[in-house]
Amino acid sequence: MKQTIRSLVALAVVMLVASAVCFAQSGGEATYKAKCQSCHGSSGTPAPGIAKMMGVKPVSDPDIKKLTVDQMIASVKNGKGKMKPVAGLTDAQIKDAVTYYRGLK
Repeated sequence: MKQTIRSLVALAVVMLVASAVCFAQSGGEATYKAKCQSCHGSSGTPAPGIAKMMGVKPVSDPDIKKLTVDQMIASVKNGKGKMKPVAGLTDAQIKDAVTYYRGLK
């Protein structure tokens, strides 16, 4: 009986850990959703109004694709065009968010 209970508890712990890992967001995804998604869109495609008003291009645009990670990081830190610098992020958070953004299709 004790062996069965131990096995069930161990199985429950394994299931909890596995589900937590599956559903956890990457740091870049969480940062992107908190700081970038409102203008750049959840899938990297901005809403038409934002795109027109602010000149935001989708992640699939050739001009965006040719930007390097360092250029994108500089845009986040310093601003670019109508985009203001994004405050309150560490260098690691910015890099993770840029990496996440570049991975969107």
